[in-house]
Amino acid sequence: MEPIIDVTDVRVLSRYVVELTFDTGEVKVLDLEPLLRGPVFEPLKRDYKLFKQLRADAEAGTITWPNGADISPRTLHRQSREAVPHVS
Repeated sequence: MEPIIDVTDVRVLSRYVVELTFDTGEVKVLDLEPLLRGPVFEPLKRDYKLFKQLRADAEAGTITWPNGADISPRTLHRQSREAVPHVS
């Protein structure tokens, strides 16, 4: 059985690409566009301003939008890749 991993923070990096912080301390990047399918996600693809209103929901442990859309934290964790650290 896989451990439960929650999203604690989210930040939009570019169009549909987000940086996710998990409660494990991992910071990962994911292009959400391929996941935005179906009736609840179509408004997010049509209206980028609505898409950018995503937030990390502490109670749900994942990202959510004002229209009620969310994506499983397990899906987010599995499909994302480690963020490349910024070099100053």
